[in-house]
Amino acid sequence: MVNIRSIFLFTSLLLLVSACKQDTGSEPVVLAEVGTQQLTKEAAKAEIPSHIFESDSISAYLNYRDEWVRRQVILQEAERLNFTQRKGVQEKLQRIREEYILQAVQDYIITEFEGDTDVSEQEARNYYQQNKDKFTLDERYVRYRHLIARSNSDAERAKRDLMRGIEWETVAQEYSKYPDLKIRESERFWPISIAGGDISMLNRYLNIIGPSEISPTYRSGNEYHFVQLLDERPQGDHPDLDWLIGQIEEWLTLEKRKRAFNTYVKNLYLQGQANNEIKIHNVINETNTAVDDSTVSLNQINQ
Repeated sequence: MVNIRSIFLFTSLLLLVSACKQDTGSEPVVLAEVGTQQLTKEAAKAEIPSHIFESDSISAYLNYRDEWVRRQVILQEAERLNFTQRKGVQEKLQRIREEYILQAVQDYIITEFEGDTDVSEQEARNYYQQNKDKFTLDERYVRYRHLIARSNSDAERAKRDLMRGIEWETVAQEYSKYPDLKIRESERFWPISIAGGDISMLNRYLNIIGPSEISPTYRSGNEYHFVQLLDERPQGDHPDLDWLIGQIEEWLTLEKRKRAFNTYVKNLYLQGQANNEIKIHNVINETNTAVDDSTVSLNQINQ
C-alpha cells in the first residue's frame, strides 16, 4: 500500500528543489553553435529590434539565428584563411579601429561637458533677437481650421455655427471626426505647400480664400471637408520664436559642445608640444618652398 504521507513529502521536496533552481537561475537557452561560438536566446533577443520581435517573436528568432550562423561560418572561414593578417586587410581594420576609438572618445569627452553646455530658453531667445534677420520664411505660412464631417448636413451646420460665433472647439467636438487632432492642428502655422494634407482641393481653397473665410464643402469618399483660413504669414516674414525655440536650443547646445571639445583637444595639443611629444616638420609645396605646418595644425583643431 502506497504511503500517502511519503508521497506528499516527496512532492514537496520536488517543489522545493524546483524553486531553488529557479532562484539560482536556469542555464541559458542555446539557439545555435558554430565551432566554439554559441548563440543564446538572450543574446539574440538583445540584438533583434523591438518592433520586429513584438510582431512575430518566433520568426524573429529563426531569422536572426540563420543569419548569425551564416556570419559565423564566413568568419570562421576567414580565420582559417588567416585573412585578417593580410596587409591590406590589416590596414583597413586599423583605420576602422581608429575611427571607432576617435568617435567613442569624442562622445565620452563631450558627455563630461554636458552640464556646462546646456542652453537655457533665455539664451535661445537672446540669440534669436540678435540674429533675427537670419530667420525668414521661405514660403507663405497659414493657420487654418479643417473640419471633417460624416455628412454634408453636418458640415453645413458646422459652418453656420462658426459664422454665428460659436467657439471652434465646441463646433469641432460636435461635428468633426478626430476633433482633438483637428483642434491641435488649428493652433499652429503650416507651410502652404503642405496645408490641407493629402487633399489637394483643400490646398487650392487655402490659396484662394482670405482670412476668416470658409471654403466650399468638398466630399472625399464618405467624408465631407471644409477649411477656414485664420491667419497667414507671407514669404520672407520672420517666424515666431515659438516655432524655432527648440531647434535653436538644440543647435546652440551642439555648438557649445563642439567648442568645448575643440578647446579640450587644443589643450592636449599644446601640452604635447610643451612636453616635446609633438614634432611638426616642414613640407615642400609645388614651388619647392618650405612651409611650416604648425600653424595650420592649430587652425584645423579650432575648426
